[in-house]
Amino acid sequence: MEHTEYESDPQMPPSQGERLRVARIGKPHGIRGEVTVQLFTDEPTERLAPGAVLLREPGLPSAETEPSGETRGESAELGTLTVASQRWNKKICLLGFEEVPDRNAAEELRGTILFIDVVDHDDDEEGWYSHELEGFRCISDQGVELGTVSALLTGSAQDILVVTSQSGEEVMVPFVDDIVPEVNSKDRLITLTPPAGLFP
Repeated sequence: MEHTEYESDPQMPPSQGERLRVARIGKPHGIRGEVTVQLFTDEPTERLAPGAVLLREPGLPSAETEPSGETRGESAELGTLTVASQRWNKKICLLGFEEVPDRNAAEELRGTILFIDVVDHDDDEEGWYSHELEGFRCISDQGVELGTVSALLTGSAQDILVVTSQSGEEVMVPFVDDIVPEVNSKDRLITLTPPAGLFP
């Protein structure tokens, strides 16, 4: 299971337990510091609500962004970000942060990964997060290797496992009991009973 360590950064708060990835900052939106975010949680309204304090870890810029080579500004060095606003543009979540006053500061945060600390939240014990399942091997109920989990996409109707097959193709697997009967976290192994033709 993925754990994020912050002890090397003196500005980060001390470790308080397992941290869960909830979002990744994307492009700036407008001139007032708002950003688009890629969500890794099925409860964005609650977890990313105004007033929420999020732990942050610098990440790589998105594929369409070339590294500038410039030194990150003060806002990029903060160990936490406090949500000031949340709104939706169609299906895209837009966030504003108290520490991010303008577009330039927002641009410096592109690629940043946002976390919450589980000690501050009551989680569904039966739920899974993307980072918990990434890298799990997937096999059929006959023991045939099917691939490796690359992501978990959460949705209002159902979650989707993104599995990189043996041939390198991404396969979208509905995360339902009939198709995903067993998740063995100890062995990092998932048993699948996919319908015919789902895997190449």
